[in-house]
Amino acid sequence: MALFPIGIVMKLTDLTARQIRYYEQHELIQPARTAGNQRLFSFNDVERLLEIKALIEKGVNIAGIKQVMNPIGQSSEDVTIINEQSEVKRKELTDSQLHRILKQQLITAKRPGQVSLIQGELSRFFKTK
Repeated sequence: MALFPIGIVMKLTDLTARQIRYYEQHELIQPARTAGNQRLFSFNDVERLLEIKALIEKGVNIAGIKQVMNPIGQSSEDVTIINEQSEVKRKELTDSQLHRILKQQLITAKRPGQVSLIQGELSRFFKTK
């Protein structure tokens, strides 16, 4: 579900808006757009940006990243979309509810016994028990 505007994604990933737009231009991410053309990012988009950031820090250039990570096309299932139901849910979320969703994402591992890249990054924002 598309939840995060670019400002929050910048804080979560420590990337600039220009970097995020650059990765979008190279079809490494494809955030959803609101009717007002505002970018909205999903957890998957944030995780993908963190993976891109890790590769960049290892010295991989954009061509190498494109080979490692398949570019996202219009028909890809990784494309973040906004449908009527997700838009209503997003507008209904309060900051505290979004905080709970982020915390749940942090606590719940994708693969049993392993911590995803996004969980490591989100841990900066929450104190876990």
